[in-house]
Amino acid sequence: MNAVTLLLAQLAFQVKHLVCDFIIQTRYQVDDKGFYGRAGGIMHAMWHILFSIPALLILTRDAGMIAALLLLEFLVHYHTDWMKARTQRLRGWTQNDAIYWVAFGADQFVHQLTYIAMIALVLLVPA
Repeated sequence: MNAVTLLLAQLAFQVKHLVCDFIIQTRYQVDDKGFYGRAGGIMHAMWHILFSIPALLILTRDAGMIAALLLLEFLVHYHTDWMKARTQRLRGWTQNDAIYWVAFGADQFVHQLTYIAMIALVLLVPA
């Protein structure tokens, strides 16, 4: 796999992250993310994996690999969002608190690492 393909896949992940986390995410999803198992948080993570399919198709056509990566992304994304939102709610952190932004940045960092890990798994796991 060449560098252009890898960069296109990473760009596709970045675009889908922008769309899912900042453009189509609703207040309902944001409010539900801090409560385990609520529909809004599940819906948000489902949008993420749906929109990851084009990025993964840039990397592989292996349906089993794609399904495994989507499951992995769902679990990581959902639990990362849940933990951040739950912690913010229980501690009363607001946008006026510096720690709120540390948690927000850490959450976004984990999502970015997930995309790097997904690409790495496609490269390292034999088809």
